[in-house]
Parts: sequence; structure tokens; C-alpha cells
Amino acid sequence: MKLGEKLRYLREVEGTLRGLDREMTQQEVVQAMKVELRQSISQSYLSQIESGARPHLTNATRQLLSNFFKVHPGYLVDDPDGFREELISDLRTAEDQLDLWLIEGAERFKRDAEVSRALLRVARHDDSRRCLKLLGEILETPGLMDRFLQVLAPASAAAQQALPAVAKNGRHHP
Repeated sequence: MKLGEKLRYLREVEGTLRGLDREMTQQEVVQAMKVELRQSISQSYLSQIESGARPHLTNATRQLLSNFFKVHPGYLVDDPDGFREELISDLRTAEDQLDLWLIEGAERFKRDAEVSRALLRVARHDDSRRCLKLLGEILETPGLMDRFLQVLAPASAAAQQALPAVAKNGRHHP
């Protein structure tokens, strides 16, 4: 994947994470950088990078973009010819691999905005592996998931409880 494609993809992911249900525009990225990082690049420079007119980044620009999108700076380069994402590379840490897998999952489930957004939130967390371990423990504790949903997302929990209970054999219970 080329650098420009990666940046366009990151703008799409960032837009989803921010609840826009669309990619962030280049101008929105520039403005958000100014507010959140107190630094920025110009929209025209970002456009040149994405179009391939500027195929190389300065170290400062690479660091700024990686900080904004919360990706490893090494991600912001063109992949070498023949590079395949599914190959395991010694250059990537297990955490990076997990984050990329989560991002790919979010893309695969982008029609389900809640699932896509949840996968992206886990991928952007500093310790996504620990997040998944926690989720596993929550699911192993009877009733804990339902209790968390009641507290953290009461509207969603109420809607779920309104659905009729279905037994394993498929019959509805009153």
C-alpha cells in the first residue's frame, strides 16, 4: 500500500472513530491537529502527500501524523513491492499486528457502525491486547456483561431486554 492510500484510509478510520460516519476531510485533519496537538501541516501539503506528488515525509511530519492518527511512525511509508500484510514480519510487534488486525476487522464490519467503532477504539488503545483479555474475563463472569451494559449503555440494554427471550431450542419464553 502506498503512503497516500494509508493516509486516506487513516482519515476514514479517524472519521468513524469521531462519530462522523464518513472520512475526515483533509481540512478537518489539519484543524484537529492544530487544536489537539498545537501543530499542523497545511491542507495542500497533506493533499500532495496523499496524491503521491510528495512521496517522502520529513521526520517531523511523519511524527506529527503518527501522533495524530495514533499509529507507529514506521507505518507511514510506502510498503515495498511484493509486501503482503498477512506475512508476519519481525519488524512489527505483536501489539502492532493485533492493532492492524482490529483495524482490518473494523473495515470488514463497517456497515455495522457500532462494531466497527468498537474495534477501532480497541485498536487505538495503548494496550489493545489487555483490552481483549479484559473482554474475555468479562464474558467468563456470568451476568457481568449485562450489568456493564445497564450501567454504561442503558438505552442499548433496555432495547435488548425488550426482545423476547429465545431458548436454545428456538421457542419463545413469556
